[in-house]
Amino acid sequence: MKLTNVKPADGKLGIMVVGCGAVATTFMTGVLMARKGLAKPVGSMTQYDKIRVGKGNDKKYLHYSEIVPLTKLDDIIFGTWDIYPQNAYQSAIYAEVLKEKDINPVREELEKIVPMKAAFDHNYAKRLDGDNVKDCKNRWEMVEGIRKDIQDFKEKNNCSRIVVIWAASTEIYVPEYEPIHGTLASLEKAMKDDDREHIAPSMCYAYAALSEGAPFIMGAPNTTVDIPAMWELAEKTKMPIAGKDFKTGQTLVKSGFAPIIGTRCLGLNGWFSTNILGNRDGLVLDEPANFRTKEVSKLSTLETILKSDDQPDLYGNVYHKVRINYYPPRNDNKEGWDNIDIFGWMGYPMQIKINFLCRDSILAAPLLLDLTLLSDLAARAGRFGIQRFLSFFLKSPMHDYTKGEEAVNNLFEQYTILKNAIREMGGYEADQEVD
Repeated sequence: MKLTNVKPADGKLGIMVVGCGAVATTFMTGVLMARKGLAKPVGSMTQYDKIRVGKGNDKKYLHYSEIVPLTKLDDIIFGTWDIYPQNAYQSAIYAEVLKEKDINPVREELEKIVPMKAAFDHNYAKRLDGDNVKDCKNRWEMVEGIRKDIQDFKEKNNCSRIVVIWAASTEIYVPEYEPIHGTLASLEKAMKDDDREHIAPSMCYAYAALSEGAPFIMGAPNTTVDIPAMWELAEKTKMPIAGKDFKTGQTLVKSGFAPIIGTRCLGLNGWFSTNILGNRDGLVLDEPANFRTKEVSKLSTLETILKSDDQPDLYGNVYHKVRINYYPPRNDNKEGWDNIDIFGWMGYPMQIKINFLCRDSILAAPLLLDLTLLSDLAARAGRFGIQRFLSFFLKSPMHDYTKGEEAVNNLFEQYTILKNAIREMGGYEADQEVD
């Protein structure tokens, strides 16, 4: 390995997951099974992907862990918060994502992962009603309660580092509101004043994590860390933040397929995306205010890849619609249909149809592993604030919209940014050469 300033991954890494539902328990079970040699962490870039370093005769392809010091799976300890008190084993069985035979070998370890009381506001997820909830008089008490949870978990489990990742439900849409979200001072005042309209519970988790020296990752489309006040806190605490919304099924397809249309200079009339799913996520998204949060996230992808300003003839009049339908019989087995109306030479119309029958949590679990390990790496490398190199894993990547910055949504550009960040942290030169 070349000279690098990244601190080693010594000691235990506590991964504290907000939410102990289908995604979280599939993630935990998979990691515990993989380290026993009973399952393969398929879909995880940190475990499988290889990156080229060097050129010409010096060229070689290395796993991420051969380039940078990544935390080993054996050194991970899980913690979680949830509004339901069931332990991770009970929750994994209830979720019905994994077969019992793939959960039972790590049953004892999962049973020890008992959710701490969640900081929860029923108004932010009206379809959920659990009783494992903190009794907080205001938002600031939420923050202090979560901070104590992180301190206690770290001490009890002898962790040297903590990462906090949100894998809970989508909250109702909170538009960025400059008077409250514009500065850290105004955000803190609003928390102390118990401004429940502008301060979502997820913001309390993010504030607490960053204040405790833990990177924070937003896995839902919530506004949470996508505000200048949180960027200011991340700068102050020198902590990485990433978000938002795990890029699992349909948006992964969109961010990979839209570049084909753009690169080939074909025109686009419309892109209609619809989904059916029946898990807890589907139930929450059946509420219009919560769906609005998801819609904003899913709609942002196309516009930054196929730009109407750059190619008005091709993308000047695109009709883009996204729908999610709650359909209980499918549970976690999501189905996404994409109906794409394109046009070619002399404006003649054509159609592309994609039908992705995916498993939501099976696609999300490796993203949680990669995002937590790479955020921990970023913290040890002294990187803080928005981690743009993690955009590859996220539906609606964070960017500084106050300065007119545009998110990178093209999957292949995102992959280049990811590889170059790993190269740089490993002491190698970044480059644009196509592998």
